[in-house]
Amino acid sequence: MSAHLDFANLTGRPPGRLTTTLGRLIPGVAAVHAQELPYAQSWHEANLKALAGDNRRWIVFGDSMSQGLGASSPSQSWVSQLAQRLPVKVDVVNLSETGARVADVIDQQVPAWRGLPPAPHGEIITLLIGSNDQFQRGARGHLPQQFAELLELLPDHAIVATLPSPGRLAGGVNAVIDAARVSRGVRVVDTRALGEGTWRGRLAADHFHPNDHGYTAIARMFEPAMIDAITA
Repeated sequence: MSAHLDFANLTGRPPGRLTTTLGRLIPGVAAVHAQELPYAQSWHEANLKALAGDNRRWIVFGDSMSQGLGASSPSQSWVSQLAQRLPVKVDVVNLSETGARVADVIDQQVPAWRGLPPAPHGEIITLLIGSNDQFQRGARGHLPQQFAELLELLPDHAIVATLPSPGRLAGGVNAVIDAARVSRGVRVVDTRALGEGTWRGRLAADHFHPNDHGYTAIARMFEPAMIDAITA
């Protein structure tokens, strides 16, 4: 059980230059970013309790969106809201990290998952990642291939969210996800349905992360796939 104790839900990288600059200029950015450490600590403590549970285990891979940054508390993240909406109790092990990229899921989150004790009643896997990679110029060209490598590390029928951006890069990643749906039965949560109007009144003070209402919208998007996985 010792392998998971050192996983602190933090990438180990300092905040990026853009986040630091905007934090000096826009109070809302600094306020949301200040949630990073306490939210990570909250999930770490919750993970330890979940691993002692005797229910189906839900493994969460992702970035700040799955940490719930921007929400009033981790209990209002989409992960927590969805766990409360499900027809059966699940033990949530949230391995997401604020600022995480696809490479961090491969190099940090997946190894942490593999080091966990066996799940007594099986696992459900969700993946929501890719937003931060789109801001990394040097990594953009490799993103679809890297995403494909990540999907190969996950079990068949994992639940994977598409990238909502309309651009060519997101389209390349989404094509990889759609191909995995056909070849391996990956359950796809299509965030491309989230239009601009979806976020009116649903953004946090930094105008980037969702607030409590925004996370409710994300929870509802994941809910059908989660229920399908539970009842399969």
